[in-house]
Amino acid sequence: MNTGAEGFLERYEGLAGRLPGDSAMRAAAADAFRLAGLPGGTQKRRIEAWKYTSLRPVAEAVFRRDSYPRHEAETILAGLSLLDSPRAVFVDGVFRADVSGGLAGGFARFADQPDFGTLSWPDREPMVALNTMLAADGAAFHVHAGHDGGVVQLVSIMAGESDAHPRHSVRLDAGASLTLVEISAGQGAYLLNTVAELHLAPGARLTHIRLQDEAATAFHVSTTYADIGAGAIYDSFTLTLGGRLSRTEVHAHLTGAGATAHLNAAQLLGGSQHADFTSVVGHTAPGCSSRQTVKTVLAGRSRGVFQGKIAVARDAQKTDGYQMNQALLLSPDAEIDSKPELEIFADDVKCSHGATVGALDAEQLFYLRSRGIPDAEARAILVRAFLAEALDAVANETIRGRLETAVAHWWMRQAA
Repeated sequence: MNTGAEGFLERYEGLAGRLPGDSAMRAAAADAFRLAGLPGGTQKRRIEAWKYTSLRPVAEAVFRRDSYPRHEAETILAGLSLLDSPRAVFVDGVFRADVSGGLAGGFARFADQPDFGTLSWPDREPMVALNTMLAADGAAFHVHAGHDGGVVQLVSIMAGESDAHPRHSVRLDAGASLTLVEISAGQGAYLLNTVAELHLAPGARLTHIRLQDEAATAFHVSTTYADIGAGAIYDSFTLTLGGRLSRTEVHAHLTGAGATAHLNAAQLLGGSQHADFTSVVGHTAPGCSSRQTVKTVLAGRSRGVFQGKIAVARDAQKTDGYQMNQALLLSPDAEIDSKPELEIFADDVKCSHGATVGALDAEQLFYLRSRGIPDAEARAILVRAFLAEALDAVANETIRGRLETAVAHWWMRQAA
């Protein structure tokens, strides 16, 4: 059995003609993937955007399409403390109606209505090309003009040594709103490679919360494209806890005057984990604003990556862009690579970026210990204070409480 890019291409050739959607687009994506390969694996050309993250471990792994017993999926679901709201559950990349529920008429499956969208770039992004090749299912949410879609959960569960390539989309018509809570978890040494397209019409608002809590031996790659219309707001927060190797990539394009994007995140890493948060915010219309705060906590021999770019086009006057990456090293063996960028072609803008790296403040730690607080608890207090700015950006108290609980569980695992 072939591994790496050859194994995925072999799978595609065996499935060609049986997968839903545009076969010509899939063939073009396969050609692009054949040329690029897996970043850091056996690719024939260097990919600058993947400079700090190598997918060689993915290239060396063998993924199998194993069956996944229903009771195992239900066991993992029960441990996730899901919200009391509609949910769409995908197990090994396939929609499972028996463990989903409450979905309204605005939900559809990619398998039934395949649409690759217009925002993704398979010819530029190898993992998007891989997804376009092999996507078999996914969720599509559509909220009509002026309606509030409430809170909807999108849950992905994986197991064993399988791989899945879900294709998701969200479309909000003018003045519509939706809160999407995306959760990924599982057991085993699997690969979850997701692509999502988000379309926000003028005046729409999408709150997008993501919790990545994969198995410690898993691989997770997600690529999100957002088109944000005039006066629309895209408010996102990503919490990365799990996975042996993970990468979250966001391309947010503010295409209408007065659009807003918030791309906040926190990465909590331990052991030998590697996590990468990469973002590109494109300002192409005037009077738009973007805010980004990414916090990374690193223990053990973990490695974090932040790559953030704010690109301001010539016509995007009155742009207001802010970007900050802060890393807290809990171990001398941990490592962070931070690469904030500004690319500005307009002359009437207010843009700033920055990065800081440091350890726990010894004086603050001493102060807490002198008040009788045990060392582990004192460190936990300081880590929580470090993360406060990012977590407090989540306005929904119930969702923020779930995220804080996940952070507390992560810390208990590190302290054990």
